[in-house]
Amino acid sequence: MNNKQKTEVLDMAAGNGLINRRHMLSLGMTSFATVVASESLVAQSPSIPVWSKSPGPGASEYGAPSRFTGDIKRLAYPANPIAPGTGASRTPLHLLQGTITPNSLHFERHHSGVPDIDPAEHRLIIHGMVRQPLVFSYEDLLAYPQTSRTYFLECSGNSGESTGANAGDRSAAALHGLVSCAQWTGVMLSTLLDEAGIASGATWVAATGADAASLGRSIPLNKALNDVFIALYQNGEPIRPEQGYPMRMFVPGWEGNVSVKWLTQIKLTDGPTNFKDATSRYTELLADGKALQFTFPMGVKSLITSPSGQMSLQRQGLHEVTGLAWSGHGAIRRVEVSADGGATWADAHLDENPTDLALVRFRIPWQWDGGPAVLQSRATDTAGIVQPTREAVLALYSPANRYHFNGIQSWAVSTQGEVLNVYA
Repeated sequence: MNNKQKTEVLDMAAGNGLINRRHMLSLGMTSFATVVASESLVAQSPSIPVWSKSPGPGASEYGAPSRFTGDIKRLAYPANPIAPGTGASRTPLHLLQGTITPNSLHFERHHSGVPDIDPAEHRLIIHGMVRQPLVFSYEDLLAYPQTSRTYFLECSGNSGESTGANAGDRSAAALHGLVSCAQWTGVMLSTLLDEAGIASGATWVAATGADAASLGRSIPLNKALNDVFIALYQNGEPIRPEQGYPMRMFVPGWEGNVSVKWLTQIKLTDGPTNFKDATSRYTELLADGKALQFTFPMGVKSLITSPSGQMSLQRQGLHEVTGLAWSGHGAIRRVEVSADGGATWADAHLDENPTDLALVRFRIPWQWDGGPAVLQSRATDTAGIVQPTREAVLALYSPANRYHFNGIQSWAVSTQGEVLNVYA
């Protein structure tokens, strides 16, 4: 069957070339390999490559990526000379597959650099409105029962540059790379609070880090007792210094800033603590001049990672549109994709059964005919919340707001195959 015949029998799921994935697989249309006769292969007598002629290096103490994948790295911005150590590096979402982010590519966000902490000297103190204040060493925590859970982590400022009048020609990483997903292992905070004893009247938990900024955030006690834990491992290895070694508080589904790194103090209080990090930033400026505070959960969101900004389609024909979806209110139930700027939508395939507060990958085949297209994705979570348009989000906030943006991302594909960030 030639390409023209294949196109004629495709079951289109939506306008501008989006295809029913199940129908496409039934036609056996997933291979783009060059077909040659076996006799031709033998006649060619291919030369043996150099790596097949001599032994390579032996085992190493700690693995490293292939030298041919050196372009897969975090996108880091220059340090701020006014505030040393402040900054972020973003996950290259457009260069990855699956949903688990390797530790070396997990995004970073720091307010005063990465402290070099000796775990033997580090202590976690639990005090305030408790029956008995407690002090834990790193070794103490390792003796407690641990649990492993897979969760996304997203900075509340992720995608904030999309709120501007013109975000320019940016990649998926540059616009949305402050989100990652990992398996985190540690001790439930409820276990430690139960041991300390919660005093009557305690309603909030204030957490402080051991970095030079002494970053502090507070969260309601009911959340702390529900699913918050002290993370000691990430994807099986001790969490790395940029992720809070030797320990961080992990608050599933909520803005990343409250998952305090280099955790050193937990204080129970009878109300929220207005740390500078909860007042000077991490509030949402509304259109009427007021500001929302303590808006913790991250909204339902999705992002097409390929094709995406600064990529280029090299040929017409079949392509796979793929991306990630997540929500701070539960699991992802549905992801729809449009190739015509939202005029028509088709349901994408989800790679696995989505779990609460974790990334899920979606896919859908697309027949690109060489014409202009605008690719979008729209997620719906198990709470029934549908990802809003960019215009709907912007209408709620002041133009100066840069937090909790979860509007639909649009990627325009030109007739030359160039993919650019646009507002559609």
